[in-house]
Amino acid sequence: MNRFHLKMAAAALAALMLAAGASAQQASDQVSTQISAHKKTKTHKQKKPYDLSANPLANVKSEQPDKQLYDKAMIAMKKGRYDVARLDLQTMLNTYPDSEYRMRAKLAVGDSWFKEGGSAALTQAEAEYKDFITFFPDAPEAAEAQMKVGDIYFSEMEKPDRDSTNAEHAEQEYRIMINQFPDSTLIPQAKQKLREVQEVLGERETQIGLYYESRDNYPAALARLETVSDTYPLYSKSDQVLLAMGDAYEGEAHNVQITRGLPGAVKERLRAVYLDKAAAAYDKVITRYPMAPHVEDARDRLIAMNRPIPEPTAEAVAESDAEERSRQPIRFTDTMLGMVKHGPTVVEAVHVGDPSLTDPKRTIAPDINKDNLAIYFAAVNGGKPAPGLVAAKPTGVNEPPRSDQPSVAPLQGGAPGEGTGVGVSVVSAPAVDPNAPVKAVGPVNTALPAVEKAAAAPLQVNDIKSTGPTSTPVQAASSKKKQKAPKATDDESSSKKKKKKGLSKLNPF
Repeated sequence: MNRFHLKMAAAALAALMLAAGASAQQASDQVSTQISAHKKTKTHKQKKPYDLSANPLANVKSEQPDKQLYDKAMIAMKKGRYDVARLDLQTMLNTYPDSEYRMRAKLAVGDSWFKEGGSAALTQAEAEYKDFITFFPDAPEAAEAQMKVGDIYFSEMEKPDRDSTNAEHAEQEYRIMINQFPDSTLIPQAKQKLREVQEVLGERETQIGLYYESRDNYPAALARLETVSDTYPLYSKSDQVLLAMGDAYEGEAHNVQITRGLPGAVKERLRAVYLDKAAAAYDKVITRYPMAPHVEDARDRLIAMNRPIPEPTAEAVAESDAEERSRQPIRFTDTMLGMVKHGPTVVEAVHVGDPSLTDPKRTIAPDINKDNLAIYFAAVNGGKPAPGLVAAKPTGVNEPPRSDQPSVAPLQGGAPGEGTGVGVSVVSAPAVDPNAPVKAVGPVNTALPAVEKAAAAPLQVNDIKSTGPTSTPVQAASSKKKQKAPKATDDESSSKKKKKKGLSKLNPF
């Protein structure tokens, strides 16, 4: 009986061990399957739409010599040997001008310069890309070449407080790419790059405008801020820009209030105009950017001005909400990297919406000053335009002259021989009509008297007195020259060495 129990226990133990081994094998198989799947997904990670180090013709099976040269150049470029890659590509283009790979080879030459980097290499890369677009304007790769031209300037962009030349060039090149190649697959990327470039340009103009506003230079500040609001509506701080515009207009109203010498009615008209402009700026914050972080500040300002608060539409709320959700907040790592890296930080750029492809007319400070002058004259005249700003209508032939027109200046000069010498021509009186009902009043003889002959100039008198009764001025001057200067005495100092006399000759000193 004991032996039976021992056999049963041994069999149960063996079955348990087999079950445990099978479960462990199954678990290990699952783990290996997951690892292989993870490696597979990792190896098949999506690449960029265009990779300058990749060979777009790598999967093309061909043993032709031009294809072999192209593959050799791509391998050299991947290893960083850009000069060798360019040499192979130029050899292929010169040896096989009719090759089916010539377009990719021409584009790869520009890629080699772009990958090499440096100002000189990037300039050469831009020239190669421009040549490619000129020779192959209808090729699909032309959009890629234009995109890379924009990327050249994008990689060279400075921070917003530095030179903006590269940013402006990048904006122009991306706009050209979007307008000329609207069907390209690279359009979404070009639009995003354009949004990031416009984020940098908007930040630059905003910083300049806020600086002018801090110095109470409101016309210059409004010129910069209005340019940002009109040109870059997708700028991440557009609500702050509109708030600063409203504050600048309120500053103008305050300056009018403290100005001495203006009548009270004129002050009230001027203040009303500037406060209306400020309220319009605050209203735009609420109606255009209702989900922006500074909407409550705009509402508070309108309440302080006793102005009605507008209600945004559902479309505006949805648009603003999509824009705010697409932005990425600036993290600590972004701030630290921004202090080290060359280019600007563009993580706050929006990822939705169409960027502006054309710039409206730029607002400048002289335009703001002209508007202020027109507002002032309208306030002084009670709403009427300023005198002199509207051109007077010219009078007709038989109409009397108007008092608001300046008199015509007389013509200078006249016909040869008729001038008076003072720049005014002599106009003879019209003939008198004997049958006229009203006789002319004035002397009958209107002829001018003859011009008197100028008197002869008096003889020149010489003021130099003569030295004798018959001496001329020239002789008197010559006689003065002949007079000798008086001899210097012994007591007077002289630069010439004097001769010794008498016993002084024995003195060696």
